[in-house]
Amino acid sequence: MGVTREGEDAQRAAASEAPFSTLSTRRHQMFPELQPEEIKRLCKFGERRHFETGEMLFRTGSTGAGMMVVLSGAVKVYQRDGLGRELLINEHHKGSFLAEVGQLSGKPALIDAMALEPGEVLLISPERLRALIVAEAELGERIMRALILRRVGLIERGAGGPIIVGKSNDRRLVSLQGFLARNGHPHTVLDERDEDGLRVIEQFAAGPEDMPLVICPDGSVLRHPSDPELATCLGLIPDLDSEHVYDVAIVGAGPAGLATAVYAASEGLSVIVLDSRAPGGQAGASSRIENYLGFPTGISGQALAGRAFVQAQKFGAHVAIPVRVKHLHCEERPYRLELACQGSIRAQAIVIASGAVYRRPEIDGLDRFDGRGIYYWASPVEAKLCKREEIVLVGGGNSAGQGIVYLASHAKHIHVLIRRSGFESTMSRYLIDRISSLPNVTVYPGTEIGWLEGDEGGLAQIGLKRPCADGRDCFDSRHLFLFTGADPNTDWLRSCGVELDGKGFVLTGKDSACDLTTSVEGVYAIGDARAGSTKRVAAAVGEGAQVVAQIHQMLAERAGETVALGA
Repeated sequence: MGVTREGEDAQRAAASEAPFSTLSTRRHQMFPELQPEEIKRLCKFGERRHFETGEMLFRTGSTGAGMMVVLSGAVKVYQRDGLGRELLINEHHKGSFLAEVGQLSGKPALIDAMALEPGEVLLISPERLRALIVAEAELGERIMRALILRRVGLIERGAGGPIIVGKSNDRRLVSLQGFLARNGHPHTVLDERDEDGLRVIEQFAAGPEDMPLVICPDGSVLRHPSDPELATCLGLIPDLDSEHVYDVAIVGAGPAGLATAVYAASEGLSVIVLDSRAPGGQAGASSRIENYLGFPTGISGQALAGRAFVQAQKFGAHVAIPVRVKHLHCEERPYRLELACQGSIRAQAIVIASGAVYRRPEIDGLDRFDGRGIYYWASPVEAKLCKREEIVLVGGGNSAGQGIVYLASHAKHIHVLIRRSGFESTMSRYLIDRISSLPNVTVYPGTEIGWLEGDEGGLAQIGLKRPCADGRDCFDSRHLFLFTGADPNTDWLRSCGVELDGKGFVLTGKDSACDLTTSVEGVYAIGDARAGSTKRVAAAVGEGAQVVAQIHQMLAERAGETVALGA
């Protein structure tokens, strides 16, 4: 199912005027034209390749070869989804280049690129592309900006990538949609009750047990898939070498883990980062962080995580997502991380940056409505589901405050329940002041949830343990947001012998408060998983930088011991 010649011409004209909704004024940055002297400087990083008319230079879902600088000829770049529908992005001619940010690490292509006439490109592999961006600072900055903006544009277009069909409030669909959004992957969602959704369901003879249905870009079909199954279909899970020994293996791609990756990789250490979900950790789900140094207008957690993720790749860190670590084998040297998807990773040093998992309060009926009206973070996916509806939110910390401020611009009204008498001891002042000025937010101090009720559509009513000051004892709402804290994500360490405190946080600092070493030499803990951590993004980033210095010292001491033994 392609596009007609007339449709293609119309798409080309539209792309020329406004390629992406909010990025139309930045076309010159997305598609810069390289000058002859700049291309000459790039030649030492690549090799020339000829192509013929109709040849595919990139194919959606296939591993990309890197960045291609067009030396002659013309190339059409377009998005294609699993139903074969095409959407033109751009035509590239002499002086332009083909790539987006995924080619920094050789990820599967998100676009198709077909030669319109014979020509030649300069092919720069992912490894050499990273070297180019570091060596050619000014030119590298322009290229990096274009790569990032192109990925943003691909996502904004809402075309290409997998097609997900199902009910908009279905637990599995929301999870898949959130997974793709957090990983910056283009996708399209079709409601199974709409005309397009019904047509796809009929085409693939899907039943209720198959929902949500996913059509991958290569045309393959997944029925009610898990996140790892979808990731495999899209080629997101990398090939991992169980025999290769890294200098550093980092478990967790939140602010602490990504900071470690950036500092370690930029200083020449071989690094791998493993995470079971997406870059950013809990911070990545924050709608807006306004007190992080250097961002006076604020930045979303996902945007901050996305920048750090790209930065880590720029310096050559290997990032594997979604990959869940099952066990750490401390008795082996080098250390071995056993993976849930089979296989393992070996490294000289291990950094525990696995953060925390959302705490599930003991509420009668909670299990019945997981994914059917209960949420643990507030992203655009959840905001869309509760548009112009009344919602209930529980929590009094900064994460809750950020969620309230963000959701207030979408929901009809937010009823906030807190056990304390106010926010003063648990929330930043700027958030307290912001919330007090919101007309559609009501705070109920000294209030706790007692029970939940629902119907076929999911959650319907939220009951209180005791009536609040105005006599209300329940709320009629289909949306409950729980920001009730988090527990350390450290269960995977219990077979290793790393010492934990009574709550499961990793103990560090036997020699000093600044020491991030655990009870096992060569194993370090940073961020929210560490006992006594500050639980702030800035503190996590600082610990990421600090731990790299300690790893360097440990590796140097081991190298010295090896030399002494050899002598």
